[in-house]
Amino acid sequence: MNRDTEIDMKEVMLNEGELGKQLISGDSQAAGGEKNGSIKKVAEDEVTFTGLSKEELMKVAGTPGWVRTRWILLVLFWLGWVGMLAGAIVIIVRAPRCKPIPPMNWWNEGPLYQVSDADAFSDGLAGIEAKLDNINQLKVKGLVLGPLHTVQPNQPSTLNFEDIDPTKGTKKALTDVLEKAHKKGISVVLDLTPNYLGAAPWFSSSDVGEVIEKVKAAAEYWFSLGVDGIKISDLDVASNSADWSMLQAVVQNNDTESTKKRALMGVVEGLSAANVSLLANTTGVDLILSDLLNSKDGGVRIKAMDTLSSQQASMAWGLGATQQDQLAKQATTQGLIRLYQLLLFTMPGTPVFTYGDEIGLQAGQGSESPKMVWDIEKEPAEGAAVNESTEAERKERVDTRKWFISLSDLRGKERSLLHGQYYPLYSSASSLSFLRVWDQSERYITAVNWGTASETLKFTLAPTEEVELPETAKVKLSTDEDLKPDTSVSLDKITLGPGQAVLLQFPYTG
Repeated sequence: MNRDTEIDMKEVMLNEGELGKQLISGDSQAAGGEKNGSIKKVAEDEVTFTGLSKEELMKVAGTPGWVRTRWILLVLFWLGWVGMLAGAIVIIVRAPRCKPIPPMNWWNEGPLYQVSDADAFSDGLAGIEAKLDNINQLKVKGLVLGPLHTVQPNQPSTLNFEDIDPTKGTKKALTDVLEKAHKKGISVVLDLTPNYLGAAPWFSSSDVGEVIEKVKAAAEYWFSLGVDGIKISDLDVASNSADWSMLQAVVQNNDTESTKKRALMGVVEGLSAANVSLLANTTGVDLILSDLLNSKDGGVRIKAMDTLSSQQASMAWGLGATQQDQLAKQATTQGLIRLYQLLLFTMPGTPVFTYGDEIGLQAGQGSESPKMVWDIEKEPAEGAAVNESTEAERKERVDTRKWFISLSDLRGKERSLLHGQYYPLYSSASSLSFLRVWDQSERYITAVNWGTASETLKFTLAPTEEVELPETAKVKLSTDEDLKPDTSVSLDKITLGPGQAVLLQFPYTG
């Protein structure tokens, strides 16, 4: 092909290309001066849809086929709606119903913490106010203070409930404690045991009526300043007085739904479980603290729990608490201290502790109150000389306090431990186990062995009980190194070492 031919071919190709562009853009015109229809315009004409007019719609809507379709759709809609409603009703009816929560007061919701000697605890009432943050970390619901009033031993004429012993603090310091405690959700109970320095709490039998009159007046006075309850010793003596009902009325005359209930707390010692139960039923007391757990006879402890478990809303438990002694006075090792902490927090009733129980504070010499130990979290400075035994004791106290807080936190959250039913599983002279159950909540088994030898506990429920035990449960908390937390154990039997305790957990299965 020669050069002229190549040039002609290129011109033809260019002309064809320009023609294509004109057709696409619609620039070329047809004969008669009209433009050729563009591709874009043709596409728009093809997709345009105006729909049916009103007249056409009305004509179609009235046809037999559409009327029949509308009725079918309407019937299907209502059948579906009725079916869903019926299904919801069946689910509600067949679903297990939740039991109503039993009435609870603030003293049922957490432990009570006794400070009988404000000076030994932290330099008087002012020191108590300064340590309220530490107390609040223990998740306690009530602070029991005193006695603080002035009296000379065995001399009723010197009794003055409205004067605070100057060695313990001032009235202003007490009201400061009340104000700060209430801000933290802690209620304050004042111990008004009259002759707390003497031989008998109520002086003599002939003095009881007159002294109760003074207690009644004192209760009115301290309630007006913000105290949330009063505590007295020898409840069995005081409640036999003809004037007892007047004191009860003063404490409980504000029992309405809109007001915080005040607590009337009584202490008894040396009484059987049956007699404690009788006092709870007949005296109108809100909370009764006994020394039944102090017994060295394991059978007494077990029978007491079996007898009083149904009255748990008005029962308080402590080891040494009736005498305001530290738990360590009877629980002589750190292992036993943790064992009794676990037992107290999981028993049916309100646990009561004396200051220092959370760290295993040892009891004082004779009648002297032990000094509280603070700043246990503070580690020795780097490079400083360290006494190994002192440091080991500090770490032990830290661990014991963490154990205490974990139990207190668990009890406050779990309904089975707060107000669940109590079922005995196994008991011996030195061991005890029981089940706590509430409705559809997690279930808990407490097993403790306070003896000096290992013991195998076989869990058995009475045939008449409505609950059942699963084959296995999970270890929630344990002092026994052979029972690690979160491991699964068989509920056929469990072996505990001497002075060991375990808390087991298993779910509600319907």
